[in-house]
Amino acid sequence: SLLLSAMPINITSVQTSSDGVWQGDNPLDFAFPLLVVQTTLILVVSRFLALLFKPLRQPKVIAEIVGGIILGPSAFGRNQEYMRQIFPKWSTPILESVASIGLLFFLFLVGLELDLNSIRRSGKKAVGIAAAGISIPFILGIGITFVLRKTIEGADKVGYAQYVVFMGVALSVTAFPVLARILAELKLLTTQVGETAMAAAAFNDVVAWILLALAVAIAGDGGAGGPHKSPLISIWVLLSGFAFVVFMMVAIRPAMKWVARRCSPERDVVDEAYICLTLAGVLVSGFITDLIGIHSIFGAFVFGLTIPKGGDLAERLIERIEDFVSGLLLPLYFASSGLKTDVAKIRGGKSWGLLLLVITTACAGKITGTFVAAMLCMIPAREAITLGLLMNTKGLVELIVLNIGKEKKVLNDEAFAILVLMALFTTFMTTPTVMAIYKPSRGSSTAVSRRLDPVSETVRDELRVLACVHGSGNIPSLINLIQSTRSIAKTSLKLYIMHLVELTERSSSIMMVHRLRKNGFPFTKRYRDSELHDRVAFAFQAYGQLDQVSVRTTAAISPLATMHEDICHVAEEKNVPMIILPFHKHWRKEDGDVVVEHIGHGWRAVNQKVLKSAPCSVAVLVDRGYGSDPQQTPGPTGATEQRVSVIFFGGPDDREALEFGGRMVDHPSVKVTVIRFVEKEGVEGKGVMLRPSPSKATSENHYTFSTAAINLEKEKELDEGAVNEFQKRWEGMVDYRVKVATNIVEGVLEIGRSGDYDLVIVGKGRCPSTMVAELADRQAEHAELGPIGDLLTSSGVSSVLIIQQHDTILAEEAPVSKVVQSEDDRVAAYQPSAEV
Repeated sequence: SLLLSAMPINITSVQTSSDGVWQGDNPLDFAFPLLVVQTTLILVVSRFLALLFKPLRQPKVIAEIVGGIILGPSAFGRNQEYMRQIFPKWSTPILESVASIGLLFFLFLVGLELDLNSIRRSGKKAVGIAAAGISIPFILGIGITFVLRKTIEGADKVGYAQYVVFMGVALSVTAFPVLARILAELKLLTTQVGETAMAAAAFNDVVAWILLALAVAIAGDGGAGGPHKSPLISIWVLLSGFAFVVFMMVAIRPAMKWVARRCSPERDVVDEAYICLTLAGVLVSGFITDLIGIHSIFGAFVFGLTIPKGGDLAERLIERIEDFVSGLLLPLYFASSGLKTDVAKIRGGKSWGLLLLVITTACAGKITGTFVAAMLCMIPAREAITLGLLMNTKGLVELIVLNIGKEKKVLNDEAFAILVLMALFTTFMTTPTVMAIYKPSRGSSTAVSRRLDPVSETVRDELRVLACVHGSGNIPSLINLIQSTRSIAKTSLKLYIMHLVELTERSSSIMMVHRLRKNGFPFTKRYRDSELHDRVAFAFQAYGQLDQVSVRTTAAISPLATMHEDICHVAEEKNVPMIILPFHKHWRKEDGDVVVEHIGHGWRAVNQKVLKSAPCSVAVLVDRGYGSDPQQTPGPTGATEQRVSVIFFGGPDDREALEFGGRMVDHPSVKVTVIRFVEKEGVEGKGVMLRPSPSKATSENHYTFSTAAINLEKEKELDEGAVNEFQKRWEGMVDYRVKVATNIVEGVLEIGRSGDYDLVIVGKGRCPSTMVAELADRQAEHAELGPIGDLLTSSGVSSVLIIQQHDTILAEEAPVSKVVQSEDDRVAAYQPSAEV
């Protein structure tokens, strides 16, 4: 009301829309066109800043607050004409009303994602750490209140109790949604530190909203705490708020459970009426708490807590409102905080000294309190200090507290600006300081080569595999492939299934993280795509029970840019000799036609990064219906037959492919054919030599080969030894054929297009024989599969398994060009140069 009375124009004269410039109207003088301009400007600036802050791994809220500060009186707003045109005072209530709707639904989402049971399950350790992290900063806030009231002009006009509670909450709060994003970025979600931090932050969140409700109740609408206000009013507000929470938990929560059951996956569709009534419930809950005298966001938060977690109703609600709220409305709220922040109010050594004092006190209280409590819980010092830094994350929850404080006139402009900058600084420092102090071991043992090639009978008798899946479509082919490697004697098999789930910028990704089991890597029960994960887990667990295989299902929840780190970390931890990856394209039959499903270029990049940095051998499975027909899945009785071909040219990758094919020979339902390509007589002396080609390095359409100097004669000896040992071991059980290479492309395509084989196994060919080297300049469609694998994938009809043997010597790769090879040069198939 004070704001409206200060307006130069009467609010009743503000019209919603204009008649257009052709009739002489300036759209910026009307409410709706001005709101559109303000929203667009805020989104463009905040997104641009988010792009700039991305290399620093900063949460999006930082960019939105800084964007508001730049657009506000601190920077652009110094131009009075700009402020008069773009952000006039009469438009502030309109912008903040729209932003408040976004805040209301965002707090509903936070309540929806916050599982109170997870706090209860987290044990005394997380609760104790959170309690220390709240109480010590809150106590220090009392001292800060005393200093600010004595120093900042006009601060002492506000009642001491109101100031103490607001300052205590501002210093002790932890932003749970922002913390979850930071933990995901730092790859700490799956560590003990991350799990403890999440549980403590969840407890902190609940306490913070209770304290905020208390602060609002005490502050009332004047904040001055004058004699006209009876202390009984605050008590009535608190009692009414408590009654509201009890009513929501006792009456509304069971009702929402009933609604959630009505919206279960067993029903074909979710009734739209339930969705609409729930969204209306958010608004009504907000109105009731506003009526009581507590801020409306508290009602929305409590209503979110009443919704059952992990159900179809919760998932559908998030899908409907999250993008609109988080992407459009919420940035308006944080930008409006920046618009109200005038850094110019902090002037003189005294004010900047206050800012330094507040930042130091906030950091010292939170970090020290958490650190001491963690040490008492027997947590190592390095992890304890990391927890303190993580719990010091402020971000969006802090901004909500400060805005309400300013709205209730507890905080004046100078105090508000100091506390906003404190929130920015503490959140900004979290990521770089944690990265500097705590780096969990995720490196690979590069000195050890883990591959299928056995060194003893013990290794040969046990197979450990990490197999990755995108979804249920990968299940049949993967089970078929794994089952085919098991002999009559039932070779011991330990199978780790990793369901790859992309962690996006959406805050609902927190739901994936809530229910992490206490393991060293991402194990989950349920998350946003819970039904899909349940199907994946159930299928493989059923397979394990049926065929006595040790199966553990996991989920890697990570941004695609760093997904490979999780995969490689699990392979390292579990000491597996092979990772099996699904190809980013999947072929399936639909009404007699073959349909290609492309799941995205980002997943292709994941495969490429795993191939580059894996601590063991890697296989990429290109599925063209392998195992989708139940009649073709090899069972223990050998009732049906699988036809598998191993194409052998030579080199480490081909030898690994031969070893994998050998594990299928002893299965009664698998018929293995080995096709070895050899050079035509008289052509052996005419080969090619490969040289690095920097001009090709920027393109994905060229094959890469190892830059290591390889002794051709030694490679030939190893190839002959591997083939001889294979023939000796499986004599009479394998169809062994020799194919003279006249035209490599035609010879390979003949095999792939014939349809004679259900699966073709080939090596990637990083150290190519002279035959494969002929294909170096060929335009590649899927360069990461190598020349032969790419040929079969692009033009064949059979499923293909491309295998890369783990060898640290061969790790570095580069695009190449062919050069005519003389007789004298033939000591090496590949000769690196100084350009590499």
